[in-house]
This record gives sequence, structure tokens and C-alpha cells, in this order.
Amino acid sequence: MKSENKGISIDLSLHELMPREKLLHYGAAQLSDQELLAIFLRTGIKGCPVMTLAAQVLAHFGSLRELLNVDQQQFCQMKGLGLTQYIQLQACKEMTRRYLQQELRREVVFSNPETVRLYLQTELEARQREVFLVLFLDNQHRLIKQEEMFLGSINSAYVHPREIVKTALAYNAAALILAHNHPSGIAEPSDADRAITDRIRLACDLVEVRLLDHFVIGHGSYRAFSELGWL
Repeated sequence: MKSENKGISIDLSLHELMPREKLLHYGAAQLSDQELLAIFLRTGIKGCPVMTLAAQVLAHFGSLRELLNVDQQQFCQMKGLGLTQYIQLQACKEMTRRYLQQELRREVVFSNPETVRLYLQTELEARQREVFLVLFLDNQHRLIKQEEMFLGSINSAYVHPREIVKTALAYNAAALILAHNHPSGIAEPSDADRAITDRIRLACDLVEVRLLDHFVIGHGSYRAFSELGWL
């Protein structure tokens, strides 16, 4: 990109562009977390330009993921942030979740496991309690319905394979994807996770419903049974 300054043509590098210009010329993927946040914040505060404020916010919360998941009180305690920004950020997060969900309804889901993973992480990783979620899919592996089947850890809230199979038959589902979160943040599947997955798979086999995968969602991480060779 070139900028005219007193008749002299000056080449501006990628790093010299302001965030908005950089986004328009090179795409949002080229922006750093700090630059993306600066665009969202729009302005700084007295004595603190917006890029500096964005850097301070990221340093305070640790990452964009932590910022997106922080509660209202913690968010608004940070100097330079307030209720308006909190509302806008939560709206952006919800729009992302709905976009990914609509992609699952539109696409052949299992042909794009990255979309599935992103959606499940958006849906589950900030939950404070363990949630056992099932995606019910048609014979082309498009999303028919999602259901939060059980709440609480697998050890304390027993997961009933018969309830999952009964719901699959009610939706005339041809395949399933299981997912649950670990509120501890560690995505490593437990022995209980493996045992209940095997029981659900066997129950599904009896009614010719295919179990495609089981995702365990942590904080910024995941494990997929299919990638581990367990399905």
C-alpha cells in the first residue's frame, strides 16, 4: 500500500498500517489479538491510546478467550471498559455461536470437523457445570437437533444410553456426536468417559444409529475420540 505525503510516495508495510486499514487491505486473519481488540474498543481513554488500552486489557485478563468468558463485574472493573463494551462483546460471542450452529445445519457436519469443534468449544468451554450434549444428525450428517441430555459429571449424574437412543429414534437420527465439558479445564478423557462412550456406541449399534465422535472440551483445548482412535 502507498501513502502520499507532500508529493512523495511512501510504501507502508503490513506492520505500519493501522488496524482498520490492515483489516481492509489484508483481511481480519492478519490482525493480532491486540489489533482486533483495538478495533472493537474503538477509542482509548485519557492518556491511553486505544492500542495501549487493548494491550493492557489483554495483559490483565490473559487472553481473548479469558476476556470473552469473564463475568460482567470483572469486566467492568477494568479501567477503560464498561457495561456498553460488555454487552457488545457478549453479543459478538453469541453471534459467533449462532453462526457456527447454522453452519452445522447447512453443511454435511462430519466433513468439516473443525466447524464442529469450534461450535462445541463456543457452546461448552465456559460452562461452570459439566454438560453432556448430543448432536443428532440426519443420514447426510447434517444437524437435526442438539440436546443437553445430562447435567453434572458422569460420576454424579449418570448418563443413560437408553435415553440417548430413545431421543435419536424420536428425531429419526442416523448418527450422533457426543460432547461434554470438563470445568476443571483439562480436556483429557477419563476412564468413565471411555466406559460410557462404549456403552452408548453399543446401544446405538442395536438400532443402527452411528456414533461418529465424542468431544471432551476443556479450556482452550479438546480431545476427540475419533482422533485418539477410540471410535
